[in-house]
Amino acid sequence: MIPFANRFHGHNSLRYVYKNGQIIRSRFATLKYSNNPNRKKNRIAVVVSKKVIKSAVSRNRIRRRLYEHIRLQMPRFNQNFDVVFIVTSSELMTMPSSELAAQIDQLMSQSDLYKKT
Repeated sequence: MIPFANRFHGHNSLRYVYKNGQIIRSRFATLKYSNNPNRKKNRIAVVVSKKVIKSAVSRNRIRRRLYEHIRLQMPRFNQNFDVVFIVTSSELMTMPSSELAAQIDQLMSQSDLYKKT
């Protein structure tokens, strides 16, 4: 799980990113992100709708898998961004972890959220 300081708190924070954020879509997920100069750390949320997958156990498994990969990639992030992953496919639950990591990295690199090396 990602640290408490890097998580969203409350629906109003998500609402701001939904309204003002930039969007990148893939087959499995949508990435919405917004610059937030008021923060010193990035904030990240993973949203899995009941429309995508009915079972709470499965939704939580997808959420945990995404959070774990994001946690491992935290040192590569640029500062001051709010990031929301919106899962649009239930295939993420059974996808091999290497392919899941590749999908997330592709979305993140398209959005320039990773530091330039």
